[in-house]
Amino acid sequence: MTSKPLFRVLSPAPGTDAQADATIQIWFNDQPLSVPGGRSVAAALLAAGVQRFRATPVSGAPRAPYCMMGACFECLVEIDGMPSRQSCLVTVQDGMRIHSQEGARDLPPLSDLNPVENAHGR
Repeated sequence: MTSKPLFRVLSPAPGTDAQADATIQIWFNDQPLSVPGGRSVAAALLAAGVQRFRATPVSGAPRAPYCMMGACFECLVEIDGMPSRQSCLVTVQDGMRIHSQEGARDLPPLSDLNPVENAHGR
């Protein structure tokens, strides 16, 4: 494993919106982070040095973003209390509370399910 960072913050392109590049405050696993705004949660966390976003349900192996376009589901995190969010598809917002996702998520109780979705007893 390399000791060099895999990602670095790029300089803003000329003519980009300065507001989008302003630093914002988020929380990851209850630790405050200052990250660039106007990016996906995944990009902001990677730029802040976060290397582990979740653990697999079967083996507990660490995972981090891979495709950055929503196809692989390696970047799942809990955002503001909602689990299984693809961090590469969510724009980072000031004050977000993000937690790494550990293992499988619990299913909601059957009473909370939409009856149409559970019409066949599944």
